Parts: sequence; C-alpha cells; structure tokens
Amino acid sequence: MQANGSEERSEFQDQLKDFFIYLRMERNLSENTISAYSIALKRYISYLADKGITNPDEVSYDNVEGLFTELSSLGLSSRSVAQNLSALKAFHRFLEDEDITKKDPTQNFQTPRMSKKLPQVLEYTEIKRILNSIDSSSLTGIRDRTMFEVLYGAGLRVSELINLIISNVFKEEGIIRVIGKRSKERIIPLGEEAFRWIGLWSSDARPQIAKVGSSGDFLFLNARGKRMTRDGFFKLFKKQIGKAGIEKDVSPHTFRHSFATHLLEGGADLRSVQEMLGHVSISTTQIYTHVDREYLKEVHKTFHPRG
Repeated sequence: MQANGSEERSEFQDQLKDFFIYLRMERNLSENTISAYSIALKRYISYLADKGITNPDEVSYDNVEGLFTELSSLGLSSRSVAQNLSALKAFHRFLEDEDITKKDPTQNFQTPRMSKKLPQVLEYTEIKRILNSIDSSSLTGIRDRTMFEVLYGAGLRVSELINLIISNVFKEEGIIRVIGKRSKERIIPLGEEAFRWIGLWSSDARPQIAKVGSSGDFLFLNARGKRMTRDGFFKLFKKQIGKAGIEKDVSPHTFRHSFATHLLEGGADLRSVQEMLGHVSISTTQIYTHVDREYLKEVHKTFHPRG
C-alpha cells in the first residue's frame, strides 16, 4: 500500500529538484540547511498530495495554515516551525521567480500568530540527561527508568502508560498495544532500548514487587505491588526532572510533544506521527487512511532518536 501521499507523482517533484540545484549553485546554502529544507518540503508536498493538490497553482493560504496547525498540534518546536516556514517561503518565491506560478500562498503567512499555541518540548540531549539521571540500582529505579523510556519511546499519555498491561507488550514484533482516549486501541512501535528495560523490569524486578491479587497484568506497579497511579507517577516524574536539573516547565505530556517533534524534525511524515499519537485525522475534511504497521515500525526505527 502507499504509506503517504509523497509517493504520488506530482509537478512539485521536478520543481523541487530544480529548487535544490538553485540553493546550492546560486544561494550557496550549507548542506545542513538544504537537508532541513528538504525534510520540510517533502513533508509539505506529501501533505498537499493527500489533499489532491499536485501543482503550485492549486495551493491556497488555507492549505499552508492547515499544515502549520498540524505541525503545532503534533508538538513541533517553535524553532522547527520557523525553519519549515522559511523553506516553504523560499520554495514559493523560487516558483514565482521562475514564472512557474503567479501566486505565493505563503506571502502573508507569519509564525508569530502561532507562537502561543506551540507546546514546550525538550531537546534530545535533555531527554538523555533525564534518562541517565535515574538511579537504576534499585527495583523501583529499574521501574522508573523503564517508565521514562516507554513514555518517550512511544509518545504515550500518562493514563496509557500506567494502564499498559504485560500481555500488550510484543517484543518480537517490536510493538505495544495501547488503549487510548475513548477506549480507542492503537499499535505503536517501540525501540530496542525501551524493550531492553522492559525486559529487565518485567523479568527481574517486577516479580519481586508483585503481589497475588493486587498486581494483575499491569506492567508498572508501585512499591506496594499495586498498579502505578497517576499521582504516583507525577510525583516521581517531578522528582526526576529536578534531579536532572531541567529548568524548563516540564510535564509528562512534554515527553509526548518531544516524541512527535523529534520524529518530525528527523523527517517522519505527518500521517505516521499522527497514527502513533492516536490523533483522529490530519484535517477535519479528510478521511483518514491508516498507515501500514510495518511502515510505522520503519518510520519509528529510522526517525526516532531511540528507535
């Protein structure tokens, strides 16, 4: 099956090739900038293709606004939003200069109007600092490291994390099954590091804490052998953020936004990130097409920092 609209042939693809030649030969931009522009524009063209738009004359201001609304709702950082907009503006100016189109849908679009909507995100170096600050020498320390790895590795909500059950963890397949809002089920890929910690916790530490009649099939337990509660996790989360010396205003949901941001900044397509987060659709006007499970695993492995 086609995983996303970027695989469909469109007029944009030849124009994109010419645009990157222009950036190298005439603008003399760095390869890092060109690489960032490439990620942004390929996602943009894929987004347009999902709406049946295959040439620049069909693109409207509303299309551009729709894309950036999605990027902000998925948690893309303000820096990355600005870089994405720079890429789109440069591309449409190029198309105008080359007389390929006479309209620029990005001309009056500005990022400041979106700044208040953008959530806080953590850099990957900050994620690693938090993970590495967890003392895993105790049973509860192994549990805490595992919970943080899964929270970030799968972009889960706290409710999804604490309600995760052992029978919904599939190491061989590289996935977990999560019950989200309104009891909606979704499958999420998980990286090897997270599965390694799940193995340490579930085989070595959890059996020493679990109690018959209290623990059930819940993966994460408190020190009394009962299911980890939301309040219990918030307390240990806050303590761990302070221990890591993170000064940003961080909540567990920040890990979810960071998960999405790091995938998008790495080049993952909107539809795949949305599927992993459990969002209903890319836009209210589009019928959502589910992404193939193997493709999702490949996206996670390729673009997630701990994939």
